Amino acid sequence: QVQLVESGGGLVQAGGSLRLSCAASGLFFSNYNMGWFRQAPGKEREFVAAITAISWSGSRTYYADSATGRFTISRENAKNTVYLQMNSLKPEDTAVYYCAADHRSRGSIMVGDSYEYWGQGTQVTVSS
Repeated sequence: QVQLVESGGGLVQAGGSLRLSCAASGLFFSNYNMGWFRQAPGKEREFVAAITAISWSGSRTYYADSATGRFTISRENAKNTVYLQMNSLKPEDTAVYYCAADHRSRGSIMVGDSYEYWGQGTQVTVSS
């Protein structure tokens, strides 16, 4: 049974930082593309960042324009964990952040419908 468990969310002031973690179990982690998405109240889910499965050349990362330069996605395969380091947080980053996993590669890594498995989410609130 595949499980993705996010942690690290919380309340932070604008300009602050948080590091989200997503611990995966029940899958061969290094074979999976991993993504972070978020959903704010009244808004649709949106892509934040993704990192590809391990290949001979390593992993590639992808970012939404809103995350570029402020967020960093990384993975630690020995711990079956993917991270999202978020710096210079803004009130508009407030959302529930979800981790997702996929190994089929049937669609864009930046599209939520491409992912097989999802975590339960962790709340990030950025105060102004």
